[in-house]
Amino acid sequence: MFNSIGWGEIVVLGLSALFIFGPERLPDLAKDAAGGLKRVRGAVTGVRSQVHETLGDDFDHLRDLDLRRYHPRTLVRDHLLGEEDGVARTTRR
Repeated sequence: MFNSIGWGEIVVLGLSALFIFGPERLPDLAKDAAGGLKRVRGAVTGVRSQVHETLGDDFDHLRDLDLRRYHPRTLVRDHLLGEEDGVARTTRR
């Protein structure tokens, strides 16, 4: 998710948060942010369990679904080139 953020940017963000909020409020803000992330994770887990209960056995089939097959570039390439000599093209990734 944060592949483009390096350690330098993280240090700059930390120092700017220290200057903006001050050393007194920063621990409380970090605790609130951690609690918020925990609530979001709980909500996502709840939604995932509801989907699993609703879909049942079909959910396991969706878990194994390779979404890279449905990338627009792959779809167009497979549609335009199709099968060559009776052999289906495989994606190279």
